[in-house]
Amino acid sequence: MTFQRACGIADVASGAVLAVAVDGTDVAVVRDGDDWYAIDDECSHASIPLSEGDVEGCEIECWLHGSRFDLRTGKPSGPPATEPVPVYAVRVEDDDVLVDVETPLNTDN
Repeated sequence: MTFQRACGIADVASGAVLAVAVDGTDVAVVRDGDDWYAIDDECSHASIPLSEGDVEGCEIECWLHGSRFDLRTGKPSGPPATEPVPVYAVRVEDDDVLVDVETPLNTDN
């Protein structure tokens, strides 16, 4: 795995999402307390940035049509989206949030 800096921990409040580019990949970084998630920042239904949507628990909702995706698996929880989006491994080191975009965690979806 190749982890690269996505942002600082202070850049994302709990319950918030931040759009970042990691090695040319658009990623939505989400913080839920001490838990961190990284998901591809494009809805699989309508190519809309997921980072502009709402986060509730372990789901992010696309603001345009309401597709919701599990931040742990990338799977949609209902229509209109039917295809998952890539999710990436995250780790925190010191004050940095690192993401590995080379190997999505859900390649078997």
